[in-house]
Amino acid sequence: MSPDIFAFTVSALLILSYYLYLNRRSRFKPNSCVYSLNATIRELWVHMVMQSDKKDILAIQTLRNSLMAANFMASTAVLLIISSLSLSEKVGEWAGQFYSSSINHDIMIQLWRIKLGLLLFDFSVAFFCFAMAVRFFNHVGYMINLPLDESNHPLLAKQTIAYLNRAGIYYTRGTRTFFFSLPIIMWIFGPAFLMLTSLILVGQLYILDKVSK
Repeated sequence: MSPDIFAFTVSALLILSYYLYLNRRSRFKPNSCVYSLNATIRELWVHMVMQSDKKDILAIQTLRNSLMAANFMASTAVLLIISSLSLSEKVGEWAGQFYSSSINHDIMIQLWRIKLGLLLFDFSVAFFCFAMAVRFFNHVGYMINLPLDESNHPLLAKQTIAYLNRAGIYYTRGTRTFFFSLPIIMWIFGPAFLMLTSLILVGQLYILDKVSK
């Protein structure tokens, strides 16, 4: 088995195993996971804003900050996509410099293209997630300022919370997708760097996803 294929398989299994563990922990111990905590905080925030007399100012300021952050990240993803496409033109040149004496020169060129293709796919997924976060933040901006009455109170609050949580989930997925680009970038320098970066990333995600006590 090629070292690159072995490194990619090990790294993918490592990240997949971590998320299976995280999903299991979230299911049986929801209070230990930051996802559940964030969802609860967003729910409390929606109830507080919709029942407050100053909800217009509070909601606009908070949602504006979230929208600006999501827009910035989406714009960054677009720039990274363009950069990845620009790098693809130099794949053959770089592969020739790194593997000039290799018998499998053509295979190495294809491998470099696969690496850049994965990087391009990663940034494209990040852009999609951040764009969807912007979409749902916009929906929440309209919904959260609607007047509450006995007829629409339960449904409106529930739907607003659902949209805000979707926006938060998409934003988190976009951020995580950016994180996943780090092992792919390091893979360009060699399979050992891919496995090492994946291991470090999983360790940092474990710290990040754990509720501090």
